[in-house]
Amino acid sequence: MTNPEKTSRNPQPGPEQGETHLEVIPLGGMGEIGKNIFAYRYDDEIMVVDGGLAFPDAHQMGIDLIIPRIDYLQQNAALIKGWILTHGHEDHIGGLPYILPRLPRVPVYGAPLTLGLVREKLAEFGVKDGDVDLREVGLNDKVRIGKHFHVEFIRMTHSIPDNAGYILTTPVGRVLHTGDFKLDEHPSDGLLSDLPRIEQAGKDGVLLLISDSTNAERPGRTPSEAEVAKNIEEVIANCRGRVFLTTFASQVNRIQNILHIAHRQGRRVVMEGRSMLKYAQVAQALGHLETPDPFLTNEEVGELQDQQVLYLCTGSQGQPMSVLSRLAFGTHAKIALRRGDSVILSSNPIPGNEEAVNLVINRLYEIGVDVYYPPTYRVHASGHGSQEELATILNLSRPKFFLPWHGEPRHQINHARLAQTLPRPPKRTLIAKNGDVVRLGPDEFKVTGTVPAGAVYVDGLGVGDISDEILLDRVSMSQEGILIMTAVLHPSPHVEIVSRGFVRANRDLDNQIRKVALEAIEGGVREKKRLEDVRDDMYGAVRRFVRKVTGRNPVLIPMIVD
Repeated sequence: MTNPEKTSRNPQPGPEQGETHLEVIPLGGMGEIGKNIFAYRYDDEIMVVDGGLAFPDAHQMGIDLIIPRIDYLQQNAALIKGWILTHGHEDHIGGLPYILPRLPRVPVYGAPLTLGLVREKLAEFGVKDGDVDLREVGLNDKVRIGKHFHVEFIRMTHSIPDNAGYILTTPVGRVLHTGDFKLDEHPSDGLLSDLPRIEQAGKDGVLLLISDSTNAERPGRTPSEAEVAKNIEEVIANCRGRVFLTTFASQVNRIQNILHIAHRQGRRVVMEGRSMLKYAQVAQALGHLETPDPFLTNEEVGELQDQQVLYLCTGSQGQPMSVLSRLAFGTHAKIALRRGDSVILSSNPIPGNEEAVNLVINRLYEIGVDVYYPPTYRVHASGHGSQEELATILNLSRPKFFLPWHGEPRHQINHARLAQTLPRPPKRTLIAKNGDVVRLGPDEFKVTGTVPAGAVYVDGLGVGDISDEILLDRVSMSQEGILIMTAVLHPSPHVEIVSRGFVRANRDLDNQIRKVALEAIEGGVREKKRLEDVRDDMYGAVRRFVRKVTGRNPVLIPMIVD
């Protein structure tokens, strides 16, 4: 990431003086699921929404997290007037510890649970309270950001409390952004999405709708959390031994239902996993999690019978160091699974995590425990609305223009197609990409340019020092291995060979490679070539030989010591 102090003095061009249009700029979360971040720009002011992260795919080896590029925000840092946060999921707030310290201190508005989770994250990274300006809002509050942005928060049901959409009033018109949502008719906390406010906004006039596209391919409605709770309770009621249940730590509403289920079924709850405990503590402190019985520690369950215990644990995505993975592979320091136990996975794998989750499930079967997971058992439901719910938002808001968001291209396109089947379709729909500058005016809706956008890889303590080329090298090494050739020219040329992941120890092959390398070196020395050219000759000769003899393409690293 670039230094904002060096770039903020020369802001990138915005609207020309006197022009009346808004720029809507997705910097993450468009054409993908994860690392959500939006920027709105009008004249000399910018408002930012969210700052999430994404998790790596299987081919992104060694990467811990992915955060959005914020070059545009750093280059225009002096124009940023405020920030709003929609909710506390990782794909919306997980990037903030990396992003906020690199930008000016401006007001950041969010609901209490959202900001509670942000504070926890920032504290982990050593960001002090005084370094950020966090301001709590209610889910029907209005705030003004700069001269041009008026934000009204709207309550929307999702899989976490304090979830918000918003109406953004600007000089060119109203923008309605749903945030993540599903129209749950029986939410755990009893708080319904504020559809009357959306309907009123539609009557007043919505210039642009930005809406969640995650489940645009799914017909009907997304099942309610009440239905999921009913199904989970039926499973637990038939379990004879200990129950181990894993779900997303941020699924506060589901965790609340599970606590009530455990109480009704006569089971005491043990929470295992750092993120699970962190979310629970923050939710409890803010009144979003009620505990019918106090939590127990693992040491305190010794006197209870197996059918009186329920473990809530991390590991819904097969993460190697999570509680469930350590239980599955027998590496947990204090708990061991045994026959008669039951494991419930109240989640679906995030795309890219299927292999890790399947590995854990297979291992659980090998141990002999009973395993319950979707779709065989309906113990999970998405937090995102399906086609009927998406159509409801479109029908109520009656937008002039439509920007499908929060989904891969297939989700966005299917959402756009759904909009065209409705009685009053939007006048125009755009399928935007990260970095697109969408120009919005009373009669204008088009992409007029691009700004830098994409992924910044977090690998250990490194942020942004891993490129796509390095990832390709890692993939190549994992597939074909690595071959290191060190040539020493004096007193007489000789070559040392070291390989990893290439072939089993093979003295004959090593000798043949040395011979090929030496012939290339000696030819270069006779012709008095530069060392760099001699090295390249050795590389090319060995590359051709290895490919011919083995049919493989290991990563070759040639080195010459004069």
